[in-house]
Amino acid sequence: MPEKSLRVCRKCLLYAEDRETFFKRLEAYIDNLSEEDRTDQRTYEHRLNQCAHCPNLSDGMCVLCGCYVELRAALKVRRCPDVVRKW
Repeated sequence: MPEKSLRVCRKCLLYAEDRETFFKRLEAYIDNLSEEDRTDQRTYEHRLNQCAHCPNLSDGMCVLCGCYVELRAALKVRRCPDVVRKW
């Protein structure tokens, strides 16, 4: 039987950071993504809108994969992890 790797919530590793600081750092990280890695603004906003209406969104995180949707939506190579993808 193959060994499953455990997913680690990266937010939990930042226990000393308050919520506001964490999200400011996340926003700064997204702002500094290279053009080749980042989606265009229209696509980004469309993806976030889809996530905002998704029942799998919890406090900025996707409960299906554990990602922060703002980062996932900003990256060209990422897709919605739902079985029926919303984007």
